[in-house]
Amino acid sequence: MTQRLNCDLGESFGPWTLGMDSQVMPYIDEANIACGFHAGDPVVIKNTLLLAKRHNVAVGAHPSYPDLAGFGRRSMTMPATELIASLNYQIAALVGMAANEDLELKHVKPHGALYNDMMKNGQVRSAVMQAIAESHHPLTLVLQATPNANIHRQEASAFGLSIVLEAFIDRCYNDDGTLVSRTQSGAIHNREKMLQQVSQLVQQKSVTTQAGKQLSVEADTLCLHGDNPIAVAEIQHIRHLIR
Repeated sequence: MTQRLNCDLGESFGPWTLGMDSQVMPYIDEANIACGFHAGDPVVIKNTLLLAKRHNVAVGAHPSYPDLAGFGRRSMTMPATELIASLNYQIAALVGMAANEDLELKHVKPHGALYNDMMKNGQVRSAVMQAIAESHHPLTLVLQATPNANIHRQEASAFGLSIVLEAFIDRCYNDDGTLVSRTQSGAIHNREKMLQQVSQLVQQKSVTTQAGKQLSVEADTLCLHGDNPIAVAEIQHIRHLIR
């Protein structure tokens, strides 16, 4: 079975260009589009949606904490009601802009610190799930494939949600299934290790952690980061490996 490939895109802002969206889009199945709170702006969002439409790529919202200055990579302590409303706002913006282009939003994948906090903190995860459940448009939640996947499915089911589990092809893993922090050496794989991890995920459904442990990873989709020039340069090779 062909493995799906997703990418976080639309992360430019005003005159600043980040990522290589046009090079990536032809080779992926799902685009997670920034909603303006960590990156992206109305023009970037619209252009990214049109690019996805041109290449028949499914689209989803990529919301974050309201942290444009920090690119959404700083954890923020927010009351649940505020976080839920913030996510409602971002998701609704993408749903509406997608509809303008005759596209239907399929999923939500939180960005950066919000994603990491969601995976570690049940209260944050519940707020994210509630925000998605409140959307008038049915959407799935993308979160990291971990040994707690069955628990996460049960949590999502309580909100009437389905989840999609993802693994990362260009990030190094800790033994507990979390990602090695970007602040640490070796957090981002070089070309050789990245391609090895793609093959291992597809063929063995596992990754080798930073400490050398083989960790089982049952993922529905694999994530490639559009701001990783090594990954983008190898995207045709990666696409071939996951077929």
